[in-house]
Amino acid sequence: MSTRLVTRKLFGAVGTLVFVLVFNFFLFRVVESDPVATLFRGTRLTEDQRARLYDEFGVNDPLPEQFAKYVRETSQLNFGYSYEGHRPVRSEIGDALWPTVWLVGLSTLLSTVIGLALGVYSGWRRGTRGDYASTAFSMFTYSMPDFWLGLLLLGFLGSQQGWFPTGGISDPGVTGGLSKLVDQAHHLVLPCLTLTVAYLGEYAIVMRSSLLDTLGEDYLLLARAKGLRDALVRRRHAVPNALLPVVTLVAINFGFVLSGAIAVESIFSWPGLGHATFRAIPRPTYRCSRGSSCSSARL
Repeated sequence: MSTRLVTRKLFGAVGTLVFVLVFNFFLFRVVESDPVATLFRGTRLTEDQRARLYDEFGVNDPLPEQFAKYVRETSQLNFGYSYEGHRPVRSEIGDALWPTVWLVGLSTLLSTVIGLALGVYSGWRRGTRGDYASTAFSMFTYSMPDFWLGLLLLGFLGSQQGWFPTGGISDPGVTGGLSKLVDQAHHLVLPCLTLTVAYLGEYAIVMRSSLLDTLGEDYLLLARAKGLRDALVRRRHAVPNALLPVVTLVAINFGFVLSGAIAVESIFSWPGLGHATFRAIPRPTYRCSRGSSCSSARL
């Protein structure tokens, strides 16, 4: 039974991947049939330059041949060249990957731990002033846009107080070694704090609700009847059984944190995938790479 389930899940994953590849290929051909005209709108191109660009992009190839080339290059992680950096897109992604991993990973860990602590505190002390204060704080942070919080922290703690850098991942004058790691950690504080505060409220609310449902279970009454202290009942029985929805939420929210990092990385100029995505949104200015003669037109 387990083998059948794993096989079904694998086929479902492969089917989803195939659908995404096919949909992504045909979507851009439905939206815009002439990518060269879109990229170079408002730019004077000679007929020879236009023909070379059509040949380079493979626009004149038959559609099945274009799709086969698209699948082959995608499977080889060959995404072409960046219009801004004039480097392979794979290299651009590789350079921006680890800053995002550090930012999103650390903020997810902190928001999960702090949110769980607040949720356990509120759920175990339901109806107290601490519960009301913790729940109000969780609701406030849950409803607060991350980019708005980032702008507040940037203006107050960065520009006005000068406690933290306002952008980048390190200062230009800092060399390698321990001093560079300390400088990068200093630059990481504000964007990490923004994502942590923006997402901890959701974990606190879910944990509180799950813990309240668990408190009415019979095995907790049995544990108390055995004479176990409340701290042991909470730590050994209540909290572990209430963690399941939160663990599921962490896995689901990881993608949302990545999307939220686009705004936060753009605000703090953090050189990660989000900032790279933001810079790639405007229409690129193309310059022929790899020594093509059309570069003389300064496209």
